[in-house]
Amino acid sequence: MAQHTPTGTFLDFAIDAAWQAGQLTLSHFQTNVAVEWKSDQSPVTVADRGSEQLLRRLIEARFPGHAIIGEEFGEANTDSTHRWIIDPIDGTRSFIRGVPLYGVLIGLEIAGEMVVGVAHFPGLGETVAAARGEGCRWNGRRAHVSGVSRLDQALLAYTDVADFAHHGRAAAWERLLAATHTQRGWGDCYGHCLVATGRAEVAVDPIMCAWDSAPLLPILQEAGGSFTDWKGNPTIYGGNAFSTNGVLFEAVREILGSSAEPWTHP
Repeated sequence: MAQHTPTGTFLDFAIDAAWQAGQLTLSHFQTNVAVEWKSDQSPVTVADRGSEQLLRRLIEARFPGHAIIGEEFGEANTDSTHRWIIDPIDGTRSFIRGVPLYGVLIGLEIAGEMVVGVAHFPGLGETVAAARGEGCRWNGRRAHVSGVSRLDQALLAYTDVADFAHHGRAAAWERLLAATHTQRGWGDCYGHCLVATGRAEVAVDPIMCAWDSAPLLPILQEAGGSFTDWKGNPTIYGGNAFSTNGVLFEAVREILGSSAEPWTHP
């Protein structure tokens, strides 16, 4: 049955599932929710776990047999050609501080290709969603990247300045800082969605997992932009990522690729 399901059906499901999970997160948002720390020193809360559990239940009920991989509970049904990749709260550090720049992320990969992506921002009431060949929409309106063609006029979004040095990319950050007009720490998935909706031109992260990236690849591409690893490959598995409005792709790739610092895959 799954092979004949229209892509739009998957997209509609993902939008609704992300909204439901987002409502669950809002029940814990700005409530001084208890925080635990995982072995990698990243935070996790009952909202992260509850959101992922809900998403898994929804997927399993609607598309039994599909594979699921999530940040908190790993992977299931690994032999399926259809794989849902979910991040129940991307930006947990923002979430626990009561900052609404966090998202619920859902991507669908079919036979190795990302075909559906949804980024829902419960605290902002924003949803950015795309399906392969069907364009990108921001709260139902068609979304498109900006037309800024000069890097010295571009807005650069990032998550954490310290991450660049921590992962051996301090020199790349300094070059980006010098080359761009404005830099803002509107990070995690929100920064990349700002690029997709024409509100920023570049977003860069020196470390990214598949669940951080999954929906962003189709979202950026369908909005007319680019989402790649630092080598310029359109993948969610590169360990790092940057998005652009497309026009500035080569300029940013050259800056990131010219770093003399060694890169170690996380």
